[in-house]
Amino acid sequence: MNTVSEIAEVFRKIKSAVIFTHTRPDGDAIGSALALHRAFLLQKIKSQVVIDGEIPAKFSYLKDIDCILPRPTFDAECCVSVDASDVTRLGDAQKSFLSGVKKGALSVNIDHHISNTKFCKYNYVCENSSNCENVAAILTEMGVPLTGEIATALMTGLVTDSGGFTHGDVRGNAFRTAAVLADGGADVNQITYETFRRQSKARAQMYLETLSRLRFFHGDRLAVALVPENVLKKYGLKQDATEGLVDFALTIDTVEVSVCILEVKRGQYKASFRSKGKVNVNEVAAVYGGGGHVLASGCMFFGEIEEILDKLSYVVLQRLGGA
Repeated sequence: MNTVSEIAEVFRKIKSAVIFTHTRPDGDAIGSALALHRAFLLQKIKSQVVIDGEIPAKFSYLKDIDCILPRPTFDAECCVSVDASDVTRLGDAQKSFLSGVKKGALSVNIDHHISNTKFCKYNYVCENSSNCENVAAILTEMGVPLTGEIATALMTGLVTDSGGFTHGDVRGNAFRTAAVLADGGADVNQITYETFRRQSKARAQMYLETLSRLRFFHGDRLAVALVPENVLKKYGLKQDATEGLVDFALTIDTVEVSVCILEVKRGQYKASFRSKGKVNVNEVAAVYGGGGHVLASGCMFFGEIEEILDKLSYVVLQRLGGA
């Protein structure tokens, strides 16, 4: 694996780049990509951000959010992947990424997931609580000033992926990075309000309905929240409205593992996992082709929901240690 200095040196030599991140992007993905994009522009490096999937409206306060594209419009010297554990996580954008590499572009992977496959020529993978910490380290090594726009983008990823600095993987580096970003002009109050506290009446109603139907297994050690597609349609909401649901059940004292299962379409479900620490949910997600972190991971399920729950319940039980 490469060092921060080696990645910084690669970026110093390029004249153009396209930045990619995972499909259905969250705050860390968007923050990582936009901060790096803004830094490249400051260094006179031609840059674009390409993301497959809808950008959640709650991130509209970020500089350059309207410049994100579904595919690149030029051939760049460098294709950069941020916050993606493997190339398939780029969704449809992986076609553009792989096409660029095939044409001779350098490939750079900056990530923080334990499940990262190190799929690029240059790889920097450090298991911080957010990938924005990794990007901040690289920009600092490059000597790029952390302007207000860059600091806000990076702080967005840090705050959202750390759960407001509450997750078990938060270490001193998160707070050291946050201090630098706050001094650079990032408004933590605005970021936490826009990403965690602000919501519509419809979203609040959907939350109430979903939480009232929580299902529990194994002596209430596993909790599952199901969000059928028709519930989102009922309240006129998009998939990103379910963010945060998975964290609620983990506040219940008996619960060790919380899962939120969102119906994408009939027979296809997106799952998010959270753990208090007894269970490595990266291992659970890996059983289904997914991955992420020890305490937070995700995957896709296919099939009938009751069969999915039976199998998932068994996989989690194996790691809970007994009936």
